[in-house]
Amino acid sequence: MNALEKLREVTDTIGTSTNGLQIVDAWALAGRLLGRFPVNPAESKRVLAVKDHAGLDAMVRSLENPGSEPPARIPDSVTEGDMIAALKAFRKRLKLTRLDQESKLGGRYTSGGKQSGINAIKPPTEFPPEVWKALVASGKLRDTGGGLYAEV
Repeated sequence: MNALEKLREVTDTIGTSTNGLQIVDAWALAGRLLGRFPVNPAESKRVLAVKDHAGLDAMVRSLENPGSEPPARIPDSVTEGDMIAALKAFRKRLKLTRLDQESKLGGRYTSGGKQSGINAIKPPTEFPPEVWKALVASGKLRDTGGGLYAEV
């Protein structure tokens, strides 16, 4: 049984059980399981805080059928030129950040020659947050949370 199947089982238990202790344990397990999935953290926190079974069920359904979500809309204030320039700046910043991390010297006299493990960075501040959200909506970047973005 994978984590999504377990989350579905826990959600069904919350909806059908009359045992109060079992429901409390199920909500705790649902909170731990939701942390493993790419869900909206604010919505997840709200659902768990108010014990909203319908909200939890909707989140699980959206995880089970990822294509059924409405596509994100790109704001009108963001132009195609802004998106192209922002993506170019993002890629350059990511490249330089990786190069900087790879060129660090270790405890020896030469560099270790290791590949960089950096795959997400904070985007350049020259562009407003709407541009980065538009790039995520268009599928060119991925929001990894915590203000960090990664290439798709």
